[in-house]
Amino acid sequence: MSGVKIKICGMTCREDIELVNSLGVDMAGFVMFFPKSRRNLSLERAAELAAGLKGIKSAAVTVSPTAEQARAIERAGFDFLQVHGELSEEMYNSTELPIIRAFNDFGIVELVRCSRLERVKAFLFDAAEPGSGKLCDRDKLTGLPLAGRELILAGGLTPDNVSEAIASVRPNMVDVSSGVERRGGGKDPELARRFVEAVRVFSG
Repeated sequence: MSGVKIKICGMTCREDIELVNSLGVDMAGFVMFFPKSRRNLSLERAAELAAGLKGIKSAAVTVSPTAEQARAIERAGFDFLQVHGELSEEMYNSTELPIIRAFNDFGIVELVRCSRLERVKAFLFDAAEPGSGKLCDRDKLTGLPLAGRELILAGGLTPDNVSEAIASVRPNMVDVSSGVERRGGGKDPELARRFVEAVRVFSG
């Protein structure tokens, strides 16, 4: 398998931006409109940080966003809208942004519904509790009706287990957050470097 892409999520500071720029990953995620997350940022702060990305796509990571929030994210210049929770018809119709549909504890009916939505470009599979650092239930990912969408694997990935995860799931992209963080918050440069190296060595 070649060319597995890398997304590092939960950007919180300029040091995180400098790190992902130096590593040349494919996408960076910014949590917003979700105060329960310790990585939550205001839209303004997230947009300010995202403006510093160099050749890296930005994803606004949300939970059940409203139509108003989706329009604000689009105006702020993000490349993708990542939706956990509910993806409503009103929200979907309110923006032209390509959507990453995230599933935590998903049902097949919702997966099939989203596979018919033109602007849903990828399916992201995370642990039942998003941002927990727990592993995704990979047994559920066999034979899903992805309808040509990219498969993004998240949930509990680390530099030590990402190679095995790629081998078992064969994703198009891997997504890491807590697996490359310091104890006090912010991304750990050494963990992030090791993660990126493990993906690239394995996937060629």
